[in-house]
This record gives sequence, structure tokens and C-alpha cells, in this order.
Amino acid sequence: MTTEYAKALKKVRDGSDHHEQARVLIAQMTQEERLHCLDGGSPFWEGIKDMSKGGYHQRTFPACRIPRLGIPGFHFSDGPRGVVIGPATAFPVSMARGASFDIDLEERIGDVIGQELRAVGATLYGGVCVNLLRHPAWGRAQETYGEDPHHVGEMGAALTRGAQRHVMATVKHFALNSMENARFRVDVTVDERTLHEVYLPHFKRIIDEGVACVMSAYNSVNGDFCGDNEALLTDILRDEWDFDGFVVSDWIFGLRDGVKSVRAGLDVEMPYRMMRHAPIVEAVASGELSMDVVDRAVEHTLSTMLRFGVGEMPTQPADVLAQPSHRALAREVAQKSMVLLRNELVDGVAVLPLQRASLTRVAVIGELARKRNLGDGGSSDVMAPEVVSALAGIQNALAGVDVSYDDAADMHQAVAQAAASEIAIVIVGYTKADEGEFIGTSSDTTHLASHIPKTDDPVLVEEFTVFKAQQEWALPSVMKDIERDVNFAVGGDRASLRLAPKDVELIRAIAKVQPRTIVVLVCGSAVLIDEWHDDVAAVVVSWYCGMQGGHALADILTGAINPSACLPFVIPEQEDDLVFFDRDAREITYEYFHGQWLLDKNNRRATYPFGFGLSYTSFSYSNADLKADGDAIAVTVDVTNTGAVSGATVVQIYAGLSGSKIERPRRRLVGFGRVDLTAGQTQTVVVQVPLRSLAIRDVNSHDWLLESGSWNIEIAQFSGDPQALPQSVVVTEQRYQS
Repeated sequence: MTTEYAKALKKVRDGSDHHEQARVLIAQMTQEERLHCLDGGSPFWEGIKDMSKGGYHQRTFPACRIPRLGIPGFHFSDGPRGVVIGPATAFPVSMARGASFDIDLEERIGDVIGQELRAVGATLYGGVCVNLLRHPAWGRAQETYGEDPHHVGEMGAALTRGAQRHVMATVKHFALNSMENARFRVDVTVDERTLHEVYLPHFKRIIDEGVACVMSAYNSVNGDFCGDNEALLTDILRDEWDFDGFVVSDWIFGLRDGVKSVRAGLDVEMPYRMMRHAPIVEAVASGELSMDVVDRAVEHTLSTMLRFGVGEMPTQPADVLAQPSHRALAREVAQKSMVLLRNELVDGVAVLPLQRASLTRVAVIGELARKRNLGDGGSSDVMAPEVVSALAGIQNALAGVDVSYDDAADMHQAVAQAAASEIAIVIVGYTKADEGEFIGTSSDTTHLASHIPKTDDPVLVEEFTVFKAQQEWALPSVMKDIERDVNFAVGGDRASLRLAPKDVELIRAIAKVQPRTIVVLVCGSAVLIDEWHDDVAAVVVSWYCGMQGGHALADILTGAINPSACLPFVIPEQEDDLVFFDRDAREITYEYFHGQWLLDKNNRRATYPFGFGLSYTSFSYSNADLKADGDAIAVTVDVTNTGAVSGATVVQIYAGLSGSKIERPRRRLVGFGRVDLTAGQTQTVVVQVPLRSLAIRDVNSHDWLLESGSWNIEIAQFSGDPQALPQSVVVTEQRYQS
């Protein structure tokens, strides 16, 4: 028998309006069914018990299922570096992929993640995390792409495009969510210009890309928690940006006031029937809350499901998970993500790439060299069936070379091994114990316990029991490893931006006896390295580099792959050069300048600037030209590979307006384009810069103002590049509607 939902779906497919068909379905729903669409489809107590036993990695999270009408609901799964259910492909973390500056590559990643989501039954993807990196101590920095709004927006839009070939995607966390330990309590104060020019442009870019869903954040903004924040969820998201999708809460304690949240524009509390169900039922019964408000929320969800064809999305077989082509992509991504920061000459020859033919003994040092270390142990954790460690990758690539290993537990022994070798590769950095999603106990949510139902609805428990039996992915063997368990890691904001003292001591000791010392940094964001980087010959940022990361690192070190990635943030000399950060703050103000912009404003030198990255070849830019083309500036430049090997570079376009009466960044990234070139090859690169990207928010009219004047355009290989090609373009004043 054809269900009512199937009829609506067919009509939408045949051209009917998805909102109209959603309203037809709502008209056939009972009041109880409509109210149930405002909450996750799992009972709280049984759901929490299941999650504590590994359920997060075994099944999706359903919501808005109405079996009587054939409404299948949506089924959610995280996360940014791959599907968290089953033995899926673990890609490098988003920050690593941000370093690639490769939009096409990120879209391919989204496509693969979308396929694997359909293999585990998911229809809603929670992995488009684009909170701006305000400060590198943020524990979840690894889940976003960097510190620049334009760059983050383009990368997030690419992931969205790829994933939404198969599923609906969720952009998160809306908004100003870039502190972890204090995320449940901190109130972020922000002015209108800073909000719209710094912390929202990347969200707007992904809304314009057509993302299906927005996830609100835990924190408060200008006095209202994000899950209850009408200014964010309705005034900006719906009224100003014309968002045509639905809004879900962050997981557990993602709102504070149930009735206020539905009025503000939060459509579904996830993942359980938890905090707001009882107060909403009571408010509807008393007349305090109109069913029209409830129906509006349900319409947002159902109309989006109909628009994306939920219920008819093609499935994928189980063997698509971590299949060979997906593993190959994970390796390619890691190759294109690793940043070469330093590569000095020793005896007249650059230390990297390694000259394999002349090598007889290489020392690999550091406990992280053979550790399964994919990054955060929270909601983005991926259960990859196997992970290639750095040590395994190097040993494989240097077959026939004596590759020794020392975990550095005994520093004197490690130094002796380094001295007895021709090359020392020191692998240091962080793990999920040092940075990641904060899952520790928090007094900030204790007072919310009274909002949790004392018992679960028996009917919902019965439905959940059936659902668990239907979706029961076996926990991979890695869940039984001694290094981990099925619970989330505690995580949190980083306590320091520097390496652990023992790591610094190790690097310095080895560098004293081995001039060919290569340091590989494992991290999720910036690490301050000024106290030791001049002592070593080479520095590579390998990030949390995914399940094929060991092979990719070896590819970079041996020159099988030419490094091409660029820093998606600035590495300053001192932490004081960055914005103030207090991981225990209850209140904080987010100001306009951060990262590279702040260093430029204060005339502070960076150890390594935003966009910086070395290669084994060299590039020159010439014949630059600017041409106004309607609502955009077409920036054209010839790029030549002037070295001896093939490689890739990222053409970065920065804009600034000197003499402006309005304070703004000295230079702001407004476009970029990656180009691959063989040795000696020249290619013309064209980067389109929308004029609107130069506009500022007019806080009086609440629209956008493009100032008239002669704008400075820099065509560069990194921010502040002294070899940049300077150009200028004269524009006339224009205004744009919000």
C-alpha cells in the first residue's frame, strides 16, 4: 500500500512544492505525532545507556518518524573526518584538509563520506563543522578548516556539495562556538560588524550552497543560549538568509528553555526525547504555545526531507566502507594536507626529500610514531578498521634501509640511536588526551538535570529496542584495544600552545648530535615552535592524518609526493600575539581581529604566516591582470614551475583598502586557486573575487557597504608574501541587501 508520505514524495518529485506537501502531511497528523517530531526519536535513559556501550558507533540517531503515515524520519550520523558508524574510512581531520586549499578534493571527500553514510543507513550527515579558529587552544580546532572566513566557507561548501549527492548535510555549530571546556556556560558578546564579517560569512556561504540542516551551539551569544536564540535562528538564519531547511540542537543540553527554543526556531531537539518535550506539551495544553508554532517547526523538517528525497535515497552495500578506492583517497588527502615548514641545507643539500639511494640507517623516534592517533575521541571519532602508523609507512617506503625505532622513554638511548643514524625523524605532538571535544563531567549542566524525564516512555523504549535490533553494526576490534574503550575521550581545550617540555628537550638533545633532524608535528591546530625550530633541519606538520597517514608521510619525506599544503592559520612567535583565551571563562567578548589579522594590526612578526608552505620545487608569478567582470573582479596571473620537479602551489588573493576611515584587516583573503604544474610548465590561473566580498556591514542600515576607492590586491603565495604581485582596482560605492 502506498503511504501518505510516499504520495507526497512523488508529488514533490513531479514538481509540487515541498512545503505544500509537508503541510498536507501535517494536516493528517495527530497533535501527539506533531509534538513527537520536535524531539529525537530515542528515549533518553535507554539511549544514554546504549551510547555508553558504544551505540554511537553502532547505529544512527533517528527523529521525526511517523510510521502510521509512512514518514521514515531522518537518521543522523557524525562526523567531520568520516562516518562514525562501523568500520568506515578515516580521513585526515578537517584542519588538515583545510591546509590543502583544494576545493575539488574536499568535494570528493564529501562524496565518499556520503556513500558510506548510505551504507550504514544514515540520511543526515553531521560533519560540516565550520566554527572559525579564533584561538588554536580550542579543543575542537581540528574539526574546522582554519582561521579565515572565506577559506573556511569555501571548504565547507565543497564538503556539503559532495555529501549532498547522497544525503542531507548539517552545518554546525551555529554560532561563535570556539571554546570547549566552557562551552555549556560561556556567554559570547559580539558586535554586529564582528558577527557578520568575521564569524558568520562562512555559515552564510554554506547556507547559500543549499545545506539541508543547521545545528545550533551549546554556548550563549549576547545573553541567549544558541538553542533558544531567536536573533540567530530566526532573524538571521530565516529572515535575513532565507534558509530553507531545518534546525537541530547540539547533542544533550543543547537548549535551556523548551518553549522558548521552539519559538526561537529550533525545530528538533537531538538526539533524545529529553528536555523540551514535557514543557512543550504543557504549554500547548495551557494555550501558552500555539500549535501553529509547532506546525511551523514540523514543516521545516518534513519539507526538507521531501526536497532531498528521504525515503528514496539509494542505499550502498556494506563493503563500500573503507573500500580500496576510499583508502586511496584518504592517502591522497593526507599527502596534499601535510605542510613543509622548514627544509634547510646540510652540507649543501636540502635534508628533504630523503636521498633514499644513499641511506643505510634512519632513526624514527617518539611514541607517536607507532600510535593509532586519528585525533579527537569525541563525536568525530571514526572506527577505521586499520591505521597505517608513521613508523609502518616509513619502514614500508624505505625497504632495505635499517629503520630503527625508539619510543624515547629513555632519552639517552634515543639520542644515541639518532647519533648512530644518517637521519633522525622525531615524531611529537598531541593525542585525544591533549585536545578534542570536552566530554568530561561538568558542573555547568548539573542544574539542567531536573529537565530530564525521570523515566522513559515505555512505547518509545519498545520502539527503540526494535530499532537497535535493526541497526546493529558490530563494534570493530579496535574498540577492544588497550589504548581505548567505547567511551568518549575527556578531551578539552589545550593547556598550552607549545609542545610538552619532554618533547622540546628530546628535540634539542637529538638536534645537538644529528644535524639531519626532521621533526614531524602531530596536531590539530597551531603549535608554537620558535624555541626550537631553528635547531632542526626540517619541520613537517602531519596533523591527525587519517588511516593512511603513515604512507602519506613517507611519500612526502621520500619525495614520492611533493608537499603542497599551506597553513590555514598563523603560527605566531608568542601566545600573547593572539587574542585572549580563557578556557574556563563564563563571559568573553569576541572582537574583530584574530589570528593573522591581529598580528598585522599590531605589526607583529609571525614565525610562519597564514598560507605559508614550502615545496621541493619553486614557483614564479607573472603577467598579473585585473578585470572587472560584472559583480566580480577576475584576477589573472601566469604561474610557472621554475624548479626541477612537478608540484602544486596555491595562488592566494588578498585585498585591503588603505586610507579607509573604517577599521578593517590590512589584507583579507578573498580568493584562492590551487594549480598543479610539471617542471618548467606555465599555466594561467583565474580567480574570481566577488565585489561583495569586499563589503562591510553597515550597522546603521544593517545592509552591506562596498566603499569606493582604490583597493589593493595582492597575488601571493602566503599572507604578507614579499614577492607578491601588487595590483589595484578602483571601485565605486555600492550597497547590498543582507
